[in-house]
Amino acid sequence: MTKESESSSTSKRGRRPGSGNTRRVVLDAARARFADNGFTDTTIRLVAADAGVDASQVMQFYRSKEELFAAVMAVPQSALERFDTAFEGPDERLGERVVRAFLRAWESAPEESQPLMAMLRGAIVNENASKQLADFIQSRLLEGTADRADDGAALRAALASSMLVGIITGRSVIGVPTLAEADVDDIVAIAAPAIQRILVSD
Repeated sequence: MTKESESSSTSKRGRRPGSGNTRRVVLDAARARFADNGFTDTTIRLVAADAGVDASQVMQFYRSKEELFAAVMAVPQSALERFDTAFEGPDERLGERVVRAFLRAWESAPEESQPLMAMLRGAIVNENASKQLADFIQSRLLEGTADRADDGAALRAALASSMLVGIITGRSVIGVPTLAEADVDDIVAIAAPAIQRILVSD
């Protein structure tokens, strides 16, 4: 058997491109790369290099960078639970719980925070990411305040979500020094009353 045929035979016997394990490695690498670099500066080649595979193999799993990004944007269950539990309890502390839940989600362990950070960075330049982020955040707020919904609920949810995204963006993406260095409790103490007034109508 020649070296060429031996190599071909070995390749056929090895792990197939569709292996769930390889796909998971690629997705993990993409999640980290999008979170660090954003959508524009992330390439299939960079993701492939991070994952230790060929770029062609990444393309077998995901046909484009947009498709790969869409897979990365899958919000982990732990983040959903964190947002949902923020709405449990009395209205008097709702603003505080919501602000704290958002900050913790974006600043938690990588498996939870990286998909959210990738979504946030990508929303600046990618229409799909922008819609995904807007829909995700507003739906959490609307669902959480469904029992007190009225004609202005959607607008209040949109205003609250915009404020929360602004805080996260300034703190974790732009890196405004004062905001980035601030203690979470200090941010919550200042922002929570405003979110409280918006979400809980008189």
